[in-house]
Amino acid sequence: MVKLSTLDMSLEEFLQMPETKPSSEYINGQIIQKPIPQGKHSKLRGELISCINEVVESQRIALAFPELRCTFGGRSIVPDVAVFAWERIPLDERGDVANVFNTYPDWTIEILSPDQSQTKVTGNILHCLKYGSRFGWLIDPDERSVLVYPPKQQPELLQEEQEILPVPDLVSGFQLTVGQLFGWLKL
Repeated sequence: MVKLSTLDMSLEEFLQMPETKPSSEYINGQIIQKPIPQGKHSKLRGELISCINEVVESQRIALAFPELRCTFGGRSIVPDVAVFAWERIPLDERGDVANVFNTYPDWTIEILSPDQSQTKVTGNILHCLKYGSRFGWLIDPDERSVLVYPPKQQPELLQEEQEILPVPDLVSGFQLTVGQLFGWLKL
């Protein structure tokens, strides 16, 4: 993450700024630009979104979104994957998916990039949990590990290929092992 500004700027002022590529986040009064996604990050994010949505979208249980801005609790963050329960997806006046999500995701998934601060990413996951998220994952492709953050419980580190990754009850039909997750990186 690249810190763009430490100026005193309100969240409202930040939200009026044009979007950046890659996305910038507003955390504790600072504007921090996320790193450009690289190969492993992009592959894992794409596969996760496809696999989660394959299990939950047709049944209208939930929907996984890539790089969706979520603004709540004084922050505006862009999780790599944000999963929302179907009934919590914001809609516009026509009943379409809204452009603005002023709420927390039910499940937040972050994929660590090589030059990204694990502390800042973990801070965003903890912020989500504090405001109502049901679950968080921090995936580290280089370490081949996943830190799982259930709400109000001790985080769990999973590294063994056969370990099944815990998921929120919301997506109980979705099952994935550590080995399957990182197997997506092989061609």
